[in-house]
Amino acid sequence: MDMKLEVVVVPVSDVDRARSFYTRLGWRLDADIAPDENFRVVQVTPPGSSASVIFGTSVTSQTPGSAQGMHLIVDDINVAYDELKRVGAEPSEVFHDAGGVFHHAGTEARLTGPDPQRTSYSSFLSFSDPDGNGWLLQEVTTRLPGRLDPATTTFASAEDLASALRRAAAAHGEHEASIGAEDPNWPDWYAQYMVSEQAGTELPS
Repeated sequence: MDMKLEVVVVPVSDVDRARSFYTRLGWRLDADIAPDENFRVVQVTPPGSSASVIFGTSVTSQTPGSAQGMHLIVDDINVAYDELKRVGAEPSEVFHDAGGVFHHAGTEARLTGPDPQRTSYSSFLSFSDPDGNGWLLQEVTTRLPGRLDPATTTFASAEDLASALRRAAAAHGEHEASIGAEDPNWPDWYAQYMVSEQAGTELPS
């Protein structure tokens, strides 16, 4: 049986302030329903995400600001930083962890800047909503083996597809340099590269 993460509930103290903050980030407003004065449900969805975020009145018993460590995946951490800065989300500086695997809790063992090798899964930044609920952005460019079905390739948006094409183009340039000739079958090479990158299988060389 498939079990797909659909919704994360975030506790907030001021629903209108939270709605303004998250929609300013460019998150899609899916619903704002208030059957009565004591119950209100607001749902927003980050761009390209299959899972949504719900906050409101009487939707959770958690203390406002207590939701921490929620991760959003991006394919370029520096571009994400610039975008969050532009909309006033006050992101942290981009960082990587001293341990090299995921990251420690809080700000422990943070090293300034993206991972030096720009290894997938290893570069982060953080930001908080007005209540202090904590989000982290993690840069993922190549999935670990088995993370996605290699028979299925999907892109959440035109921007995601364009980014994948740029990475394939850069890698294909190195491929042509290595063979010392133009590759007339570049569409096949691009397609194999993009499918393999998303599935986390061996990339063409």
